[in-house]
Amino acid sequence: MSRAIAIVFAKEVLENVRDRRVVWSAFFFGVLLAPIVFGITTTIASQRALQNQDEPLELAIIGAAQAPNLTRFLLENGVEAKMVAWSTQDAMQRVRTGTQALVLLIEAPYGEQLQEGEPAPLHLIFDSSDAETATRAERATQLLHAYGRQLASLRLLARGISPQVIQPLDLRAVDVATPASRSLLLLGMMTYFCLMAMLVGGFYLAIDTTAGERERGSLEPLLALPAPRAHLIIGKMLATSTFMAASLLLTLAAFAIVLRLVPLETLGMSANFGPGVFVRVFAVMLTFIPLGAGLMTVVASFTRSNREAQSWLSIVMFLPIAPIVFAVVTGVRASAPLMAIPSLSQHLLATSLMRGDPVPPSYIVLCTGVSLLVGVALMAVAVRLYKREALLG
Repeated sequence: MSRAIAIVFAKEVLENVRDRRVVWSAFFFGVLLAPIVFGITTTIASQRALQNQDEPLELAIIGAAQAPNLTRFLLENGVEAKMVAWSTQDAMQRVRTGTQALVLLIEAPYGEQLQEGEPAPLHLIFDSSDAETATRAERATQLLHAYGRQLASLRLLARGISPQVIQPLDLRAVDVATPASRSLLLLGMMTYFCLMAMLVGGFYLAIDTTAGERERGSLEPLLALPAPRAHLIIGKMLATSTFMAASLLLTLAAFAIVLRLVPLETLGMSANFGPGVFVRVFAVMLTFIPLGAGLMTVVASFTRSNREAQSWLSIVMFLPIAPIVFAVVTGVRASAPLMAIPSLSQHLLATSLMRGDPVPPSYIVLCTGVSLLVGVALMAVAVRLYKREALLG
């Protein structure tokens, strides 16, 4: 590294560290906020799941006198039944307003149609937009189906027919998911937060070293120094890359701490994020930093003020994030062609490592090679832009 690059690098790092507002914005909101929110929401979700499993199922029953055997079955299976005489509209209104979570409506023809061997009408009233209520409704539905299967078996036995006649298939589900792979349902967005933290970590420095210096009028004296302009901008981009790497490291460390505190076991999950996985995920995500630093510097070079640079970079920052959102929504797995897409390749490799899947070395080489190649190209564009005389205009 030349002396000019080292001096510019040290200058930009020191100036950025001294700006407490920038450090607070970049390292708190960009680094710590996401893991903290993730930890709180996951803890609340696990506590609710455990609470729903242990709590008795509360169920209001309209017309319980029409189905005494069904009512007894529900009571024997842990349901806290409340016999009510509401109208259908009243019951729907109570569920809609949240006064009552579940209401079972047993209509008058229930007993008659049951005796005649016809399907007996039942109505389970609930609000599926409420996640907690939907879980309780699923429990109630399973109990009602179990009672229906019991009645069907008794009817067949009464006719001298084995209940196995109506069970032509003996389906046995074999779930190959591990607790670590199931945790990806929650941790799949972790790479999104890591990438966002990286970009936010270098966001203000990329702006300050280009549009900020132009706006303050300090760019012209800097360019008048007896040092190649290429060395000056390389030093600035190295400083941006350093802050991006620090943001990434702190974000991963924060997630590692939070994952030890969150009770994922309650949800049947476990976090495969020990020291070995931590280091490998950090190394994989690190390969995106030159691309991110080069991209932000190039965009900021075309702007003439801090405000204009912030407006453009706020939009451009979502370009690398879009492939990760696509991958999370579609659930795509790592493949050789996808390793040629920066940000997406880092996401797929990181999630594979956290899932415990084997990662082919060719995938790592392709991901690293393409990301570094694009990053070097963007940095070369930034150097070329910095050599223009129009930069001072």
